[in-house]
Amino acid sequence: MTTSPSTLARLRSVTPTRDDITFDEALRVAELQATKLIELLVPDDGIKESDIAGLPRIRVVYEPLSVSGMSHWSGTEWVIALNSNDSWARQRFTLLHEFKHIIDHGSTKRLYAGSSRATAAEQAERAADYFAGCALIPKRRLKAVWGQGIQRIADLAAHFGASEHAVRVRLDQTKLNASTDAQPPTRCARPVSTPWQRPQRFRTVQPRYARRTFA
Repeated sequence: MTTSPSTLARLRSVTPTRDDITFDEALRVAELQATKLIELLVPDDGIKESDIAGLPRIRVVYEPLSVSGMSHWSGTEWVIALNSNDSWARQRFTLLHEFKHIIDHGSTKRLYAGSSRATAAEQAERAADYFAGCALIPKRRLKAVWGQGIQRIADLAAHFGASEHAVRVRLDQTKLNASTDAQPPTRCARPVSTPWQRPQRFRTVQPRYARRTFA
């Protein structure tokens, strides 16, 4: 009897196995993965926390964090911690941002080589933001509702269940407007090497890039 690949395995299969992946290509991979996630989950009203938490070996918890979120492998499952003080829209975005880090596990060095303009860690953060935006505000759906006359930022944010800042960035990325957005606060924390007998430690990550980022 054969077993179908898990959702996580299918998303990871999109990543090329080459070692010469450019950052532009890494962003295209992120968008393809977001599109595939939507196809696999088939959400009626957008991706919800329960859609991600319902995947095998994924657990979502809410805690009063100093950042929007963090994720790590506990030894038996992936744990995504979201800031319980954040708004629902920001929690949804952070959830997908962290899920992208989980998808990238094992491929991070191939996807993000770093450059003179951004370190590898900064590229990974930017790609995670891009993935989250593509998953919450898909290009086709955004252009469709824009064509139907829903063009006010607040109305689009309500329609997609996203922040107004995220909507502005997606409008910019899809060329529906030319807004330039400010740098967001610290998005998440990444695990650091910790002796097995001690609690997992984290370091916060704040990209230095200040263009087309999300809130």
